[in-house]
Amino acid sequence: MSESGSGEGLSSSRARTMPSPFSFPQPSAIAARRIHPQTRPAFVHLRVSNLERMLAFYRQILGLQVNRASARKVTLGAGGRDLVILEEFPGGKRYRGVCGLYHYALLLPDRRELARAIGRLFALRYPHAPTDHIMTKTTYLDDPEGNTIELYCESPEDGIFSLQNGQFFARRADGSWSNGREPLDLEALFAYLEKDDRLDLPLPPQTVIGHFHIHVADLEQTRFFYHEQLGFDDMGIAAGFRMGMVSAGGYHHHVGYNTWQGEGAPSAPPDALGLEALAFSFPNLEAWQIFRQRLEEIALPYREQDQSISVTDPSGNKLIFFVRG
Repeated sequence: MSESGSGEGLSSSRARTMPSPFSFPQPSAIAARRIHPQTRPAFVHLRVSNLERMLAFYRQILGLQVNRASARKVTLGAGGRDLVILEEFPGGKRYRGVCGLYHYALLLPDRRELARAIGRLFALRYPHAPTDHIMTKTTYLDDPEGNTIELYCESPEDGIFSLQNGQFFARRADGSWSNGREPLDLEALFAYLEKDDRLDLPLPPQTVIGHFHIHVADLEQTRFFYHEQLGFDDMGIAAGFRMGMVSAGGYHHHVGYNTWQGEGAPSAPPDALGLEALAFSFPNLEAWQIFRQRLEEIALPYREQDQSISVTDPSGNKLIFFVRG
């Protein structure tokens, strides 16, 4: 591994062919008025105190590219796709014990790209936590202002994780059980790299937001909002783990939610740094119009601007829905 991050590749004689994906767990329940199954997480909008410092991290450490920039706002992404918006918020404060962002997750196309991203973090000696969730391989890191980021790829051929009967569980493909939070086998992961793989390149153009994970005040209230009202698939609640998940189209989760800040945790104050909004995209205008009609029918308050709809969940987390370009 290149300690300098200068672009020398990691190599291994054990490089292997990429595994083919298996099936994901089935939803616990599908809403009567289901959100379009091709609805996807699009970008996260963050309030930051020091735009210059944050921009350096997102470009040099994480490997995102600048799509647009102004004096107080920068939009970054991969392959021209917007993934992260950083907006400077003078006078903002970091609060503990409130609802908001737990982490957002960047989904990489395969293990080779995850290996390259993790190799880059090691080369730059940036702290992170490689973890094996069985169905996904991942690492976690914090940006300079404490926003947690997950970098992951799918690995359902290794097994599944799921929320069932009020508990979180993971089961390997051989039938054995796991807590789903094991140390990642880095030697096996780096075997996917090839001699000419560089660590200093930006994240691949296929990179997308895979999911969001948020702090909320109440699990059942949150499930009702995202599943019954917005129409996401209910992927289950693990009351003992104080966590639930929802998705569009049966994915394992596009939104994870937890009460780890405490039951009844307050919404983030107006001057809070961190989460400004989570954005989702619809595949076409018809899907967006059906969604808007649904909000009208249930009298859920929303704001509309330029074919963009924003709503706020019961814990004060802002969501944006727009048509994918």
